[in-house]
Amino acid sequence: MMMMKMMMMMMMMMMMMMKRLMMTMVGLVPVPEPVLVQLCMGVPWGAPDDLNTLLAMVNNIPEGWFWSAFSLGAHQMPYVAAAVLAGGNVRVGLEDNLYLGKGQLATNAQLVERAVSIIEGVGARVLGPQDVRERLGLVRRDPL
Repeated sequence: MMMMKMMMMMMMMMMMMMKRLMMTMVGLVPVPEPVLVQLCMGVPWGAPDDLNTLLAMVNNIPEGWFWSAFSLGAHQMPYVAAAVLAGGNVRVGLEDNLYLGKGQLATNAQLVERAVSIIEGVGARVLGPQDVRERLGLVRRDPL
């Protein structure tokens, strides 16, 4: 019984967050700029990881907002190329993909190196941490 109540509360909280997000997306709630949106493709119960869906989502991001896209597992690296070619940013890491190739476990560094080679291979430039902080208006914080 207690578990059911907790699940219902979580669902209600998620619905409230989704409603706020929808209101924000249609301009009813002001959002401080700059904004970064992550398009999570191929996530269970989320957006499918096909290019038509990605482009439909990209085409609905407000002008001036930054965005990145990623997909899970074997689709992670193809989405590096797709995001860059569609004008966005990328995200890679072990949280979304454990493998560099079939049966070959990866490290975060290897995934980043592969993504860099893809990005540069399509003629784009990889931004450094300071460039990203400046674009997004972030302040560097030293570890505690």
